[in-house]
Amino acid sequence: MENKEFNNPHYYQNRELSWIRFNKRVLGEARDKNNPLLERLKFLSITASNLDEFVMVRVASLKDMVHAGYDKPDIAGMTPVKQLNEINKSIHELVNLQYSTYNRSLIPLLKKNGIHLVKSHEELTKQQKEYVDLYFKENIYPVLTPMAVDSSRPFPLIRNKSLNIAALLKKKKKHKEELEFATVQVPSLLPRVVKLPDSRGDATVITLEEIIERNVDKLFLNYDVICAHPYRIMRNADLSIDEDEASDLLKEIQKQLKKRQWGEAIRLEVEDIIDDRLLKILVKELAIKDKDIYKINGPLDLTFLMKMYSLEGYEHLKAPKYQPQPVKGMSLEEDIFKQIRSKDILLHHPYQSFDPVVDFIKSASKDPKVLAIKQTLYRVSGNSPIIEALAQAAENGKQVSVLVELKARFDEENNIVWAKMLEKAGCHVIYGLVGLKTHSKITLIVRKEEDGIRRYVHLGTGNYNDATAKLYTDLGLLTCAEAIGEDATAVFNMLSGYSEPLSWNKLALAPLWLREKFIKLIKREEVNALAGKQARIIAKMNSLCDKTIIEELYRASSVGVKIELIVRGICCLKVGIEGVSDNISVRSIVGNFLEHGRIFYFYNGGVGEVYMGSADWMPRNLDRRVEILFPVENESLKKEVTKILQRQLEDNVKAHILQQDGTYLKVNRRGKQKFNSQDFFCREAIRYGKVKEENHMSRVFIPIEKI
Repeated sequence: MENKEFNNPHYYQNRELSWIRFNKRVLGEARDKNNPLLERLKFLSITASNLDEFVMVRVASLKDMVHAGYDKPDIAGMTPVKQLNEINKSIHELVNLQYSTYNRSLIPLLKKNGIHLVKSHEELTKQQKEYVDLYFKENIYPVLTPMAVDSSRPFPLIRNKSLNIAALLKKKKKHKEELEFATVQVPSLLPRVVKLPDSRGDATVITLEEIIERNVDKLFLNYDVICAHPYRIMRNADLSIDEDEASDLLKEIQKQLKKRQWGEAIRLEVEDIIDDRLLKILVKELAIKDKDIYKINGPLDLTFLMKMYSLEGYEHLKAPKYQPQPVKGMSLEEDIFKQIRSKDILLHHPYQSFDPVVDFIKSASKDPKVLAIKQTLYRVSGNSPIIEALAQAAENGKQVSVLVELKARFDEENNIVWAKMLEKAGCHVIYGLVGLKTHSKITLIVRKEEDGIRRYVHLGTGNYNDATAKLYTDLGLLTCAEAIGEDATAVFNMLSGYSEPLSWNKLALAPLWLREKFIKLIKREEVNALAGKQARIIAKMNSLCDKTIIEELYRASSVGVKIELIVRGICCLKVGIEGVSDNISVRSIVGNFLEHGRIFYFYNGGVGEVYMGSADWMPRNLDRRVEILFPVENESLKKEVTKILQRQLEDNVKAHILQQDGTYLKVNRRGKQKFNSQDFFCREAIRYGKVKEENHMSRVFIPIEKI
């Protein structure tokens, strides 16, 4: 088996087509009648947002390759041109499915439940027309900037992702039919959904663009409006930064961000009833190819449905809101450093609260014994308590070093703001490493104690973002193990300077030797299988598309290693190839929370090893990013993490199983009891929270005679 070749392109799936299948699984949640109605609406909105980013980055990148004449095939044997053709077909199918779900399923159900979305302004009642016209006059008209196009006024630059209305105009009292083109941007700062008066007491809403379209004649008083239709374009938003040439990375990224608004137009969305003459002008001016035109039966940009999700008074149409519970084995009243000294602490978000992570940094910022705080930041929330605590720590005289990754896609602007704020507060800010993105999640706190210096470390699979910690499933570890503390110091020395240790104790880092670590762990299972021992791998991640890792998994599978993969999104591996991958199963869980944790379990001859980290099995994570893999060594915590994997393998409600042909099917539940792993973790965390509350109440019980 050693010489077996795994270079056959038929053994692999194309990365981009695999991603589209993932987005279809998300769309499946919008189509699932078992989900509450507004949750279905939310999932549809998520598919639209996902697709926007995919087009702006992945499709744009392939178009760049084609323009550059690059025609090397990918691991599935597809050239960039072939990929674009297949992607185009798949996206058109996906968009048709989005809008048939919207029109045929969700809109009738919303109506049935007293939520009316006005399709066209012509449907408005007399009272509603008066309300809409007054709303336009007072709130919208002052903000609009209509732009005509003629010999003296060239076609304006249309911003990426902006919603616009194009119109054909004819000069009043002019007999000759000479049509002129004009466009107006729908203001993104105004609410996209406007609630209307409704005599029935229902919720009736109309989109902002419908109100503008109804009143568009008020913008062109000397003209008759022949027709007006909304349109939207997507531009190439893939930043290309030559870091070697950039003397100031901060300034270079700020410059590139401006360019993102004016990149090449790669997709045009229009109403399916658009006037052909109007479409012809848009296509010509934006240099759009026919296959990149999307004629849509419904409102453009379905991300507005998230606003509908937020309508008040319809909680019964949503899933019950989950409140993250206290962390097992932790007390908010007790000193956090004392608790970490007594034992390692496992965190499982969003089932358990993210507060201990925030508290860890807040406590350190005020603690007189703390000398230094070092942290990596990739994506943080809008009003981050962690940023506030770091700034406070610097003001309190602590040594604060923060690596802010400026190249975190679509968060570059936010991160520039945070970086400047932290610098102002006196923190030492590092802007990432040349040619690499720092994606690792690590915090190091150095504290002077009675018995000397002690290092406390938080390691995680997800970002230091208190907002997404309520929506993404992630894991973290709080520890003061000496070996990990030493490694954490080495990580920050490497990030802030040029110091790289000769050896590491416990942590494995990309791009140094994380790939080798994973290969070694997979090979060990292969050796055990060849020796007739039981061999098993369970790995959970967001994406799997690294060819070398897939080859190693194929090799291990071919000698009998049982491999169970839980891969939420992209998976380029194929299952069921005889003699190659018939010992591999792949499942994707798409539920109310976004599965984001990375966990790796290796049977190791019965002495199971468990690792967690920030890296997926992708070339970018293993070769072009700073990532950290850390072991879970405490036996009871190992059991906890293994149980998380086991429960996900038992999921038969939200799990989709990869088939031989690359499609995914929901688990066949016939004769089986329903088991939703995310619901199970919620219930388990609530049960623990109640026990903890009862214990606390019994501790503070006051005898009746004392009252």
